[in-house]
Amino acid sequence: MKNFFLRIAAFILLLLYISTAQGQSTGKEAKPYKINIYNKQLTLSSSKIIKQVMVWTTDGNRVVEQKNIDNNTIRINIPISRQAFFVMISLANGKIYTEKLMM
Repeated sequence: MKNFFLRIAAFILLLLYISTAQGQSTGKEAKPYKINIYNKQLTLSSSKIIKQVMVWTTDGNRVVEQKNIDNNTIRINIPISRQAFFVMISLANGKIYTEKLMM
Protein backbone atom coordinates (compact mmCIF):
# COMPACT_ATOMS: atom_id res chain seq x y z
CA MET A 1 0.00 0.00 0.00
CA LYS A 2 2.90 2.32 0.82
CA ASN A 3 4.38 1.69 -2.66
CA PHE A 4 1.07 2.67 -4.25
CA PHE A 5 1.02 6.03 -2.48
CA LEU A 6 4.67 6.67 -3.31
CA ARG A 7 3.96 6.02 -7.01
CA ILE A 8 0.93 8.33 -6.93
CA ALA A 9 2.99 11.06 -5.25
CA ALA A 10 5.80 10.64 -7.80
CA PHE A 11 3.31 10.82 -10.66
CA ILE A 12 1.75 14.02 -9.29
CA LEU A 13 5.21 15.59 -8.91
CA LEU A 14 6.03 14.59 -12.48
CA LEU A 15 2.84 16.23 -13.76
CA LEU A 16 3.67 19.41 -11.85
CA TYR A 17 7.18 19.38 -13.31
CA ILE A 18 5.78 18.95 -16.83
CA SER A 19 3.31 21.79 -16.43
CA THR A 20 6.06 24.06 -15.09
CA ALA A 21 8.41 23.15 -17.94
CA GLN A 22 5.68 23.68 -20.52
CA GLY A 23 4.95 27.08 -19.02
CA GLN A 24 8.52 28.11 -19.82
CA SER A 25 8.21 27.20 -23.49
CA THR A 26 4.80 28.63 -24.33
CA GLY A 27 4.42 31.35 -26.89
CA LYS A 28 4.49 31.80 -30.64
CA GLU A 29 8.21 31.11 -31.03
CA ALA A 30 9.33 28.17 -33.12
CA LYS A 31 10.94 25.23 -31.33
CA PRO A 32 14.74 25.44 -31.56
CA TYR A 33 15.01 21.65 -31.86
CA LYS A 34 13.90 18.79 -34.07
CA ILE A 35 13.13 15.21 -33.03
CA ASN A 36 13.40 12.26 -35.41
CA ILE A 37 12.17 8.82 -34.37
CA TYR A 38 13.25 5.66 -36.12
CA ASN A 39 12.50 2.27 -34.54
CA LYS A 40 13.60 2.69 -30.92
CA GLN A 41 16.10 5.50 -31.54
CA LEU A 42 15.55 9.21 -31.02
CA THR A 43 17.74 11.76 -32.75
CA LEU A 44 17.58 15.25 -31.31
CA SER A 45 19.12 18.16 -33.15
CA SER A 46 19.00 21.77 -32.06
CA SER A 47 20.16 25.20 -33.10
CA LYS A 48 21.15 25.69 -29.44
CA ILE A 49 23.43 23.59 -27.25
CA ILE A 50 21.58 20.68 -25.59
CA LYS A 51 22.50 20.32 -21.91
CA GLN A 52 20.21 17.53 -20.68
CA VAL A 53 17.65 15.07 -22.06
CA MET A 54 15.22 12.93 -20.10
CA VAL A 55 12.76 10.37 -21.50
CA TRP A 56 10.01 8.76 -19.46
CA THR A 57 6.94 6.61 -20.03
CA THR A 58 3.34 7.78 -19.75
CA ASP A 59 3.04 6.00 -16.40
CA GLY A 60 5.97 7.98 -14.96
CA ASN A 61 8.92 5.58 -15.23
CA ARG A 62 12.16 7.24 -16.25
CA VAL A 63 13.74 5.41 -19.19
CA VAL A 64 16.74 7.56 -20.14
CA GLU A 65 18.47 10.53 -18.55
CA GLN A 66 21.60 12.10 -19.99
CA LYS A 67 23.26 15.15 -18.48
CA ASN A 68 26.14 17.40 -19.54
CA ILE A 69 25.62 16.70 -23.24
CA ASP A 70 26.98 20.06 -24.48
CA ASN A 71 26.29 19.28 -28.13
CA ASN A 72 23.76 20.26 -30.80
CA THR A 73 22.89 16.65 -31.69
CA ILE A 74 22.33 13.48 -29.67
CA ARG A 75 21.09 9.96 -30.42
CA ILE A 76 19.25 8.05 -27.73
CA ASN A 77 18.33 4.37 -27.79
CA ILE A 78 15.05 3.64 -26.02
CA PRO A 79 15.51 0.32 -24.17
CA ILE A 80 11.81 -0.59 -23.85
CA SER A 81 8.82 -0.79 -26.19
CA ARG A 82 5.96 1.63 -25.60
CA GLN A 83 3.60 3.52 -27.86
CA ALA A 84 4.12 6.89 -26.20
CA PHE A 85 6.88 8.66 -24.28
CA PHE A 86 7.56 12.10 -22.88
CA VAL A 87 10.83 13.85 -23.61
CA MET A 88 12.33 16.83 -21.79
CA ILE A 89 15.07 18.84 -23.46
CA SER A 90 17.06 21.36 -21.46
CA LEU A 91 19.07 23.87 -23.49
CA ALA A 92 22.15 25.87 -22.54
CA ASN A 93 20.15 29.12 -22.51
CA GLY A 94 18.08 27.73 -19.59
CA LYS A 95 14.91 26.96 -21.53
CA ILE A 96 13.22 23.62 -20.97
CA TYR A 97 10.93 21.99 -23.52
CA THR A 98 8.73 18.93 -23.04
CA GLU A 99 6.91 16.97 -25.66
CA LYS A 100 4.86 13.81 -25.92
CA LEU A 101 6.15 11.43 -28.58
CA MET A 102 4.19 8.66 -30.28
CA MET A 103 6.33 5.77 -31.48
